[in-house]
Amino acid sequence: MEMEGGSSLGSGGAVQPISFPSWRQRVFYKFTQQNLSACKPALSPTLVITLFLLMGIAFVPVGLICLRASENVEEFVVRYDIECIPENYRGNKVAYIKDETISKRCTLSIKMLNHMKAPIYVYYELDNYYQNHRRYVKSRSDKQLLHGLQLNDISSCLPVESHNGLPVVPCGLIAWSFFNDTFTFHRKALNLSVNRKNISWKSDRDHKFGKDVYPFNFQNDTLVGGGKLDPSIPLNEQEDLIVWMRVAALPKFRKLYGIIEEDLDADELLTVHLMNNYNTYSFGGKKNLVLTTSNWLGGKNSFLGISYIATGCCSILASILFALIHVKNPRPQREPSCSVWSRKSSSR
Repeated sequence: MEMEGGSSLGSGGAVQPISFPSWRQRVFYKFTQQNLSACKPALSPTLVITLFLLMGIAFVPVGLICLRASENVEEFVVRYDIECIPENYRGNKVAYIKDETISKRCTLSIKMLNHMKAPIYVYYELDNYYQNHRRYVKSRSDKQLLHGLQLNDISSCLPVESHNGLPVVPCGLIAWSFFNDTFTFHRKALNLSVNRKNISWKSDRDHKFGKDVYPFNFQNDTLVGGGKLDPSIPLNEQEDLIVWMRVAALPKFRKLYGIIEEDLDADELLTVHLMNNYNTYSFGGKKNLVLTTSNWLGGKNSFLGISYIATGCCSILASILFALIHVKNPRPQREPSCSVWSRKSSSR
């Protein structure tokens, strides 16, 4: 029985206060019952057509700007893994790359098609190389790269984890397969310097590779795989290795080799002396040398501009299609029979 003052009479005759839900309980109840206030706009055909048209008008110019910026980036790509093989070894490329008695020196002559303004980025590009393979990606020890021999557990580095009872520094398949082709550039018989500093991420140098960790037993005896490292230089200064250890997600990828800080003129002849050491012939891989510039949008990539243009054109076409349908079969506005609840009640 309820009494004045917000109290009630219990079964034993005692007066008990009535408990009202707090504001927190009321809000939580609205949230769990999905009764919170929300914006539920009624999209009319005119509004939908206008939105599609405005989105198309906005996307197409942005795509044209991105496409134009990509075309302004100068890029030169040359494949050298086939051209740098002697004629008598063209039929057996694996025997050539594994024979240490054969010189791997190679000279390429590149004629620049257009003017390239510094800085010019030098990349090596590998194709059909699956760095994203699960076994390959797991074969490393990030803690060892930072702490060196202070780390005892390097089981993640299998099958390249130890040598002569000591852990290999750095261990794992990623480091073991380190890229070891080298490039030097000459213009008009003069050496063209390539800056090899600051080609890696600063966060990697500062926080992922130790300044007191030295590759003292890397690529020794039977464990030789790819490139070698200077045992007197700590890992945080081995920028080629740092770039290589950041694995790629796709089988075709580029990694920064260095930066040319001089302009290259159009029709200029550039001579490249390289060492074709890296074995991509065993698995049918390809090797390219890439010279490219950059701008405010980055490197040369037309995908972003084409995507914007395609999306904008589709939006404009959709707005035209919806407009034609609306003109032919107009929908009555604010007609009660067109509402969802009216259609549900009439179907019962």
